[in-house]
Order: sequence, then C-alpha cells, then structure tokens
Amino acid sequence: MWLYILVGVIGIIVGILLGFFIARKYMMDYMKKNPPINEKMLRVMMMQMGQNPSQKKINQMMKAINNQMDK
Repeated sequence: MWLYILVGVIGIIVGILLGFFIARKYMMDYMKKNPPINEKMLRVMMMQMGQNPSQKKINQMMKAINNQMDK
C-alpha cells in the first residue's frame, strides 16, 4: 500500500519538474525567434522620450538587449 503512494508521489514530482523544464526551454526558444522588442519599436520609444536616436545608438541598445536575453 505504501509503495503505491510513494510511487505516485515520486511520479507527480518528476512530472512537475519535467513539465517545468520543457516549458522553460520552449519559452526561451520562442523568445529568441520572436523577440519582444525590435529596432522599430525601440526607435519609437526613444522618440517618445524626446530623444532623436541615431542608427548607432539603436544598434548599441539592440546588442545590449540581445546580450541580456542570451544570459
């Protein structure tokens, strides 16, 4: 009787852990393929803040965002 309960509890724990890591991997791949911000959005945000962004500044900020996403 206790063996069935123990196997059930272990199965639930393994299922939760496996589900978490599969979901995490899926979301990381999804975010790499579909980044939440792109150059056009960044340019609009900077213009709304009163800045006139140069392409160099846009590239620097995109590189910083991508580096942060890779970590």
